[in-house]
Amino acid sequence: MSKPLIVIFVAVVLDAIGIGLVFPILPALLRDVTHADNVAAYIGVMTALYAAMQFVFAPVLGSLSDRLGRRPVLLISLAGAAVNYLFLAIAPSLWMLLLGLAIAGLTSANLSVATAYITDISGEHERARRFGLFNAMFGIGFIIGPVLGGVLGDHWLRLPFIAAAVLNACNLLLAFFVLPESREPSRAKIDLAALNPLRPLRWLFSMKHLLPVISVFLIFSATGEAYGTSWALWGSDAFQWNGLWIGLSLGSFGVCQALAQAFLPGPAVRLLGERIAILVGIACACTALVVMAFATASWMIFAIMPLFALGGIGVPALQSLATRQVDESQQGQFQGVLASALSLASIAAPLAFSSFYFVVRAQWPGAIWLSVIALYALSVPLVLGLRFREAVPAAAT
Repeated sequence: MSKPLIVIFVAVVLDAIGIGLVFPILPALLRDVTHADNVAAYIGVMTALYAAMQFVFAPVLGSLSDRLGRRPVLLISLAGAAVNYLFLAIAPSLWMLLLGLAIAGLTSANLSVATAYITDISGEHERARRFGLFNAMFGIGFIIGPVLGGVLGDHWLRLPFIAAAVLNACNLLLAFFVLPESREPSRAKIDLAALNPLRPLRWLFSMKHLLPVISVFLIFSATGEAYGTSWALWGSDAFQWNGLWIGLSLGSFGVCQALAQAFLPGPAVRLLGERIAILVGIACACTALVVMAFATASWMIFAIMPLFALGGIGVPALQSLATRQVDESQQGQFQGVLASALSLASIAAPLAFSSFYFVVRAQWPGAIWLSVIALYALSVPLVLGLRFREAVPAAAT
């Protein structure tokens, strides 16, 4: 493996660790800053703000990297992330935390630049494998991050932010000394219209047969946001978990999910077919969520982790099924629409789940997982109604 590729993968791991470090300590930090007991609404706002900044600035950083080169944009974003995490470590008020999370979302949009860098240095036959490794590196970082954040946060609430700053600073130094430029900067002017993150969605409304499959993706993406928004709050309220236990639970789920994603989707699709694999994944996730809603002891959560992770086998099957809804000439356009739609889900869903948790927390924290089941239920008739298409006429532009 080449040195530039190693640097990019290290950057992805450290970026994911930096994101994961914050999850276990965020509820306690917000209680400390706001002096409020029920901080669910604040977490929803912060999560949505982070996602919104990624949504808006991912195309901006991508276009800047085309114009200026990948290396300078990556270096600037890494330096900005390191400084910003130090800012978060000392931020004394809620508005400063919100500002810091917004900047963190902006700098984390550099993943689009990292993806472009891999495309630059990889032949067509290498890209699928390298993008698979890219996703695996992000998964590894997201396993390490919550556990490390929980351990550090139990010593001092601000310590995970300092650790994230150090990690990004190390990554900056590594990239500065080792990472070469992957392409010649373009002298062409930046197309301002291309910076509009909603632009790909216009194509969707000219291809109405794609609405069902996009809707299923939206539902799956929205259900995933429930865990990032509510897991730490629920663990603390239901089982009195400290930062360590929140981190361990998130890390355990990450390990189970990574193993399930690595080894099970292919055999599941071969044995069951795509549609049935998706439905089996939904059934496994919903069964685990019922246990979580009614669980009375921590060991029950760890016991159902493997079953919970099996819910993930439906996503690759859905991706495979979705690619058969459009012809080869429209695959890139379809993936752009999908990315935009999922980004919108990552903004709206945290606000909805945090509001619901705010309402049910005092009476029954586990009710949040029943709301996730209700959302999954909406996807079942859509999955059953999906039709395979052999060929699709080109859309009008």
